[in-house]
Amino acid sequence: MAAKPDPKEAKEAKDAPGAEKDRGASAAPAPEESKPSGGGIKAMLPALLAIVLAPALSFAVAEFVVLPRLQKKLSTLAPASGSHAAASEAEAAPPPEESAPKGGKEGEKGKEPASPGTYEFSNIVVNLAGTMGTRYLKTSFIVTAVQGKGIRSAFEGSKARLTDITLNVLSSQTLADLEEPGSKNVLREKLVAAYNQALGKRLVDQVYFSDFVIQ
Repeated sequence: MAAKPDPKEAKEAKDAPGAEKDRGASAAPAPEESKPSGGGIKAMLPALLAIVLAPALSFAVAEFVVLPRLQKKLSTLAPASGSHAAASEAEAAPPPEESAPKGGKEGEKGKEPASPGTYEFSNIVVNLAGTMGTRYLKTSFIVTAVQGKGIRSAFEGSKARLTDITLNVLSSQTLADLEEPGSKNVLREKLVAAYNQALGKRLVDQVYFSDFVIQ
């Protein structure tokens, strides 16, 4: 007959340090296996692709979308602006001047044809006698012919000589002579007499002053 185990010995065996250690070792869970590191790289792959491809996508959009549209818009605006500029220049340009009538005096525009019975001396300036060159006379006048006679061709043919006669008559006047009443009438008579004498016949009838300034 088998002997029964002593309860005291069983208790001592249970409380032994080695037995407790064996139970703790058997009860501890098995350590988990380390996960592979490839999962983190796969998770970051979309972000890396976005960083790398963003500049390329921006360049492609600017090159093939934005620039063609901008060039098309500028090409449509350029002809319009050119036409506006041409229109503004046409508006700002003065109207063309009418050509002077043929036969006008020395081609001057806007003047009537000069009469063959008149001749004009313009802007004649002389120093007055007795003023030491400090006072002068500036005048313009028209010489008219005796009725039925023409003097233009005669004066143009002797222009240098008749101009010299004009200067001599005007420069012989003093300031006192021109300040006297009726001095212009006296000067007219002197010019008419000098011209007829130079031409050798009574061709000049009258002299009309259009400008007479003493300074």
